[in-house]
Amino acid sequence: MSASVPPLFAVLEDEVEFSAIRAQGAGGQNVNKVSSAVHLRYSIPASSLPDDIKARLLALSDQRINSDGVVVIKAQTSRSQDFNRSDALQRLQALVDSVSRLPKRRKATRPTRGSQLRRLDGKASRAQVKQQRARISHAD
Repeated sequence: MSASVPPLFAVLEDEVEFSAIRAQGAGGQNVNKVSSAVHLRYSIPASSLPDDIKARLLALSDQRINSDGVVVIKAQTSRSQDFNRSDALQRLQALVDSVSRLPKRRKATRPTRGSQLRRLDGKASRAQVKQQRARISHAD
């Protein structure tokens, strides 16, 4: 996420539910003692986002969005719970930003005359190569 471009629809932090969990993987004793990983839960239907953004989020085929429309993000890259919280929020904001801008509609265009001729020339030359592979019949 770029720092210079503000998000179109900011995710409100009071709509986000955080829970601290123990991180997985290597890390020695610290990983066994400290709950530094963070689970972020964000309910799309209950959020204050506009309805069209909610619909596009729910239409995503993202494994982080469950069948109830709740986004679940697990952040455990850092040993600091605060860093993991901010990382999870940034990832949620990036997800919302990814659907906040509509993709440009494609304008239907026709192929140019030159591109049509180049395509046909290519087809003719390939046909000629294949024609030369044909068996030669000797008529006696």
